[in-house]
Amino acid sequence: MGNELNQELIQERQGASSLVLGIDAGGTRTRAVLAAADDGRPVGEGAAGPGNALTVPLPQLTEHLAEAVGQAVPEPVRDRVVAVAGGFAGATDAAADEPGRRNALAALTAALRRLGIDAGPPVIGSDIEAAFASAPGTPADGLALVAGTGAVAMRITARRGTATVDGDGWLLGDDGSGFWIGRAAVRAALRMADGRGAPTVLAETVGRELGVPGDALPGGASGGVAGGAVRRLSPDVLPSAAEGAPRDGRHEDAPPAPGPTAAGERPAGPGETGGGGAAGGASAGSGQSGVAEDVGGGPAGPGETPVAGVGTGRAGSGKGAPRDGRHEDAPSAPGPTAASGRPVGPGQAGVAGSTGGGAVGPGQAGVAGGMGGGVGGSSDVGRRPLPPHEHTSWSRPRREAYRRHLLPAVMADAPIRLARLAPLVVAAARDAEDPVALAILDEAADQLTETVRALEPSPGERVVATGGLLGPDGPLTDRLAARLHTLGLTLDWVPDGCRGAVALARLAHGGRT
Repeated sequence: MGNELNQELIQERQGASSLVLGIDAGGTRTRAVLAAADDGRPVGEGAAGPGNALTVPLPQLTEHLAEAVGQAVPEPVRDRVVAVAGGFAGATDAAADEPGRRNALAALTAALRRLGIDAGPPVIGSDIEAAFASAPGTPADGLALVAGTGAVAMRITARRGTATVDGDGWLLGDDGSGFWIGRAAVRAALRMADGRGAPTVLAETVGRELGVPGDALPGGASGGVAGGAVRRLSPDVLPSAAEGAPRDGRHEDAPPAPGPTAAGERPAGPGETGGGGAAGGASAGSGQSGVAEDVGGGPAGPGETPVAGVGTGRAGSGKGAPRDGRHEDAPSAPGPTAASGRPVGPGQAGVAGSTGGGAVGPGQAGVAGGMGGGVGGSSDVGRRPLPPHEHTSWSRPRREAYRRHLLPAVMADAPIRLARLAPLVVAAARDAEDPVALAILDEAADQLTETVRALEPSPGERVVATGGLLGPDGPLTDRLAARLHTLGLTLDWVPDGCRGAVALARLAHGGRT
């Protein structure tokens, strides 16, 4: 909205002599909204570059604020601004000497002075507090969740953040964010190229986006991804590709993927699938779905999914198990039923086999097989690469060329820029129904659910959400809403924190008069 239009709107509001200014300064851009002090009706707005108070250098932050505010507030009416409030990424009002708050206050004060706006000390808070205040009724208490380039949740009390979960940046956190999804896409592509991960259309789309030459891309990759059983991801692990499981990660009716069946087969190593051998199906580790057979699965190594061939029992997750990993419809797990059968622990679903079934760990679904249950894996999810790209025309030399081009392209840019790859995952899940892409989105929703859960919400508490991943058409909205529903929570989406910043400025003005 240009200054000319701003002035026309302001002229229509001649009866409102006072104006307030709200600023939403996020990691991607800074927005300023000028509004009438009496009813909060917007009359002008402006936008500029990033406004993170911890990562944007102070001179640059000042420039971005001055640019956005200058666009929003025409010079003739700058003396009518009576209050200013800003919500900044990287800032909080928890302590006066908090570094982000200090930077935001210094930069905004300098920008306002440069523009000739004297509205008293600006109100400084976090962009999350501003987003929460944007909800209808300007709520004072509840939970806020931001899922865009980064991800963070905050408990709001009396319009101030009192507890924060995640928001720890690309290196240490932001689980379930756009960055997290983009990084998972690159990892999926590289694991396919290595031969460690399931075929996925992401190898081609990510490669094209990052400038990998066409002759190094996987030919026919999109046709090679037959529906596969995609295990739940951890941030570091890709899904398996056993055939037949639904795309949401449940293991309802899929037959087990056969592993080697010869007696004396060596144990599965890291990243492999425990297959058949002599006597002893492997038991599932924490968070896995394990299948053990009556003739010989080797022990599963860290991060593996034990899978056996002939005579294998099915996973005990029960039909219709919800995506959040609960097993509410599964039959209760019986205790040991035969010699050496180990009990199934609390919260598990499983059936002990005839002899030596391994225990199923917390949160698992598994079936112990016949003689001699094997050793359980770790909490990471297993991955079972298909035979060497038999469904794709992607030779080893071309895969090596792919890696040589992809890695430098990723390393040459700021890590947070991986967030731009998130739309590729959304497209692969929506258009190609790619199992790997679907699993990435499901795990992102799981991560955000755990972020909210860590704030110990009470059923019925308000959860105000914002960010590109959680809008009306956001790729995680339905997934997250379904998971939060089991906690008695519902999402209340707002587009950004501008409306809330204006509301906070109006409250500040009311408190001063």
